Amino acid sequence: MIVVDDLLVVWGVTQAAGLVLRPILKELVRDAAKDYVKDFFKSLPGDLVKRLSKEPLQKAIDKALKEFFKLSKQELENAGYDEEQLHQYIKPFLLLTKNKDVAAVLGSAFEKDRKAIDIKTLAATWELLDLLPLPDEFDWEFLAKGYLRQVKSIRKEDEELRKILDSENLEAIAAGVEVQPNFDLEKHQEGILEQYGNLNLESLDSSGYAYNELKLWNVFIPQNVRECQEYLPRVLEIPKEHQRRLREMGDLEPELSVEELEKYRQTYFQQSPRSVLEAVKDPSFKYLVILGDPGSGKSTLLQYLALEWANLSPKDRSLHPIPLLIELRRYIRNREEGQCKDFLEFFHKGSGIVCRLPQQELHQRLESGNFLVMFDGLDEVFDRGRREEVITDIHRFTNDYPQLRVIVTSRVVGYKAQKLRDAEFRHFMLEDLEPKQIDNFIQIWHDLTYQDEADKIKKRERLKRSISGSSAIGQLAGNPLLLTMMAILNRNQELPRDRAELYNQASKLLLHQWDVERSLQDRKITIDYRDKQEILRRVA
Repeated sequence: MIVVDDLLVVWGVTQAAGLVLRPILKELVRDAAKDYVKDFFKSLPGDLVKRLSKEPLQKAIDKALKEFFKLSKQELENAGYDEEQLHQYIKPFLLLTKNKDVAAVLGSAFEKDRKAIDIKTLAATWELLDLLPLPDEFDWEFLAKGYLRQVKSIRKEDEELRKILDSENLEAIAAGVEVQPNFDLEKHQEGILEQYGNLNLESLDSSGYAYNELKLWNVFIPQNVRECQEYLPRVLEIPKEHQRRLREMGDLEPELSVEELEKYRQTYFQQSPRSVLEAVKDPSFKYLVILGDPGSGKSTLLQYLALEWANLSPKDRSLHPIPLLIELRRYIRNREEGQCKDFLEFFHKGSGIVCRLPQQELHQRLESGNFLVMFDGLDEVFDRGRREEVITDIHRFTNDYPQLRVIVTSRVVGYKAQKLRDAEFRHFMLEDLEPKQIDNFIQIWHDLTYQDEADKIKKRERLKRSISGSSAIGQLAGNPLLLTMMAILNRNQELPRDRAELYNQASKLLLHQWDVERSLQDRKITIDYRDKQEILRRVA
């Protein structure tokens, strides 16, 4: 069952109220814990639950129940219930999930091709248990659809869970055979399409509007880049005092002389910008680092490159290098949790990857060089010591497999180029979107997200006017993330004309969805929108 402190966090319970509720809820959880995994995964054949590793199953249950409670609370909030009324429903919903029939319904969502779950049992059990009456607006069907969607994400993101729940693997486990990953390029291709095919806007739009047609493949606008081997714009152009602080923190290399700085600056700006796709596909650039601001499209670029391969026909795929995309925040988390010690082991048994690949066969294939290996988000390894280790790992990886092409991405602030520059990596800086690229994005966005022609034209032209009518807003529109947020905000309102108010509205959009609590060690802490805003204010 779910950890009680997690449950209190989901429902926004204060520490004072938690002192009263926690003992009661823990008693309820203790009663249900004994056979809950078996009840939850009742749809698994025979006594397979006994043979399966309990840890991934329990972890999946905890995540699923947390989503179920979140969605239940959201339904009550939509009905207009205040905080005091919401807290009255914590115990009833916990009692509901304790029920064996309800546990089986919730667990059925993990079945591979499940399209819906049994809402009739959920509603009938609520009545049967004579729980606190629900508001008339409470929609079991809407809750069930949201829950099924979240469980599919849990199943997709947890490679270990997905592996043991696939039917062919269940048969192998039942026969007492240890399941090993196969080097299956079809599954690798399917995994890339599943994980990266859709433009993920859940963290940007909390309105519930479905952007079903927004495939990353369709809306990606390749930016321009300039090579920046010595000169790092955005860093070497900030005030001297900020540069000094970065150097003191170890996030900036030694200061250049005025003459050197000016020489490198002129060399940088005298270059003609080139398409980032042209740069990454240029065979003379074997190792690349793509640098950019937050939201500038670094991760999207790598996902697009993987999707390019995944969208090819089987015959054509064999003629192109196989993409391996390593999200470094996932890699370092796996390493810290002892699940892997290097990149090959990460692909063999790590969690959060698109497809597991057998270590020995991957090693042999990497030696042939027919791969494009992409390391995304060096800046997301926050600990400086760990980041240095990862850079060393990447350098060693290129030495072990010298035939590969390798791309690394990072934010520019905090990035130190020397080690990878010494390893023959060429550095490129992502430029802001140009006016024609912005117009192209706006046209595609509205074509794909609006059904009504008149509404499409009205909203599209309104967004264009907002961007062209304010130099401050127009400047921000060059950042792909901010441009996307503008398009989302524009659906229901005219954009503000000044930068501060746009930042205010954009921050609200993000902060409502920011799940900061998942990384907290003290699970008793509850963080609401105002707390998040204050955290960012202090950081700024």
